[in-house]
Amino acid sequence: MFKLITVALTSLLLSVSCTKKQKTEYGLDHKETLKINITTEPPTLDWSKSTDTTSALIQDNIMEGLVDYNFDDPDLSLKPSLAKEWSSTNKEQTWTFTLRKGVKWTDGVELTPQHVVDGWERLLSPATASEYAYFLYGIKNASKYNKGEIKDFKEVGVKINDKGQIVVELEGPQSYFPYLLTHHCTYPVRKDIIAKHGDRWTNPANIVTLGAYNLKTWEHDKAIVLERNENYYGEKAKTKNILAYMIKEASTAITLFETGKLDVQGNLPSAELKALKKKPEFKQNGILLLYYYGMNTTKPPLNNVNFRKAISHAINRDEITTMLDGGQKPMTSWVPPGMFGFEPEKGTKFNPSKAKEFLAKAGYNEENKPPKIELAYNTNEDHKRIAENVQAQLKKHLGVTVEIKNEEWKSYLGKLKSNTPHIYRMGWVADFPDPDNFLNLMTSYSDNNHTNWGNPQFDTLIKKAVSVDKKEERRELYSKAQKILTEQDVPVIPIYSGVSHLLINKRVQNYPMNVMGRRKFKEVVLK
Repeated sequence: MFKLITVALTSLLLSVSCTKKQKTEYGLDHKETLKINITTEPPTLDWSKSTDTTSALIQDNIMEGLVDYNFDDPDLSLKPSLAKEWSSTNKEQTWTFTLRKGVKWTDGVELTPQHVVDGWERLLSPATASEYAYFLYGIKNASKYNKGEIKDFKEVGVKINDKGQIVVELEGPQSYFPYLLTHHCTYPVRKDIIAKHGDRWTNPANIVTLGAYNLKTWEHDKAIVLERNENYYGEKAKTKNILAYMIKEASTAITLFETGKLDVQGNLPSAELKALKKKPEFKQNGILLLYYYGMNTTKPPLNNVNFRKAISHAINRDEITTMLDGGQKPMTSWVPPGMFGFEPEKGTKFNPSKAKEFLAKAGYNEENKPPKIELAYNTNEDHKRIAENVQAQLKKHLGVTVEIKNEEWKSYLGKLKSNTPHIYRMGWVADFPDPDNFLNLMTSYSDNNHTNWGNPQFDTLIKKAVSVDKKEERRELYSKAQKILTEQDVPVIPIYSGVSHLLINKRVQNYPMNVMGRRKFKEVVLK
């Protein structure tokens, strides 16, 4: 089924020592080590700056936020983490958090409320240039501080009271504010460590953390080793080590899984799913994820809204999900199914006739053919299959020539920031289960919006919806916002909602599978 690439695997195979214990690479005991594949090098482990799920997976295991998800609750309630309790007053406009006592960083320094405030100040500081700074814009004056309109962080609505509690004053009521604090960008930081080591503060020898695991080894472009934090404040991790390989080729990784060298392999290639589904180790679950194409609205011809509408109408999402055959649901709206605000009827539907009409409105016809456009994606077999399908559809339905380009993840993210191509692939996994998390992504002030598009009316709707406590009123505001985004201005093309596919070795118990796609390994048990 899968081609064995013996030479390429040599450096990744387990070595068996002459002693009684079976060893993995890095001298780890096989019986105490969960071996996973994160596929690529994390762009950064600086949790104030990272924006991707690969970095977040590592950060979520070496750090924690004030609160965490209770995935045993189908309603995704919150449970205490670094904060032992929290409450709101003033109609959910003021929030107070009380930290646990005795929580210590890995260098023995006790966690303080100031470390939390320092993390938020660093996130919002213009000097940090965090793409997630907007995450805390609900806090009084946070946006002004981030934009440099005010210089003193003391004017931002975050204070430590005389009881040592963190008191947060918001611009308006925000019922879901605590959910934001599950996200890595809001984690506490140690300013002294960052000042001492500069950009190298996340190296294993320098970093200090609070989570169930420590960062032991980071061999760039090959593997990361996490080791159980024996001084963790909570129940100790049940598995001692996490060995996270960075194996880009899915066929190589699946071969490693089949020969016992990997315990878990995700990112399964859609071309192999039919066969892989028959394996007892195959697992699948739906996640709150949107797979989409963004369009650079300042780069001709995509600066013409009619051309963008033509592109969106010319793509048959059903054809793509049928090709993938992994349970994905085709989408034309923006908020994924399973979340409040999902409106499947919204968006530009597949309609080749309408696509040609909009192409003509954009000024293109048989005599004046549309120019070639570039479609970019980060290296991945399925991203390639989808790009090639879209390339063929646009040629067939519009006569548009598409040039496909791919780059490794870190380089790809850099390209989106510096020179966004005509069309780019991206996905968004829910940071918290609320439509604001998906729609805020496309506001003009979001650094995660690479389309160069902004609409004041859209921004106003999103800002207003945050402070509305009536559910149906919020739904109406988000409905109007989705109409602007996916029907009126069309800077983006939703493709499908996501499903997670994994191969999990039978020796692995309690592997984390949830709708948020969060992978925290402290409950994993190895048989």
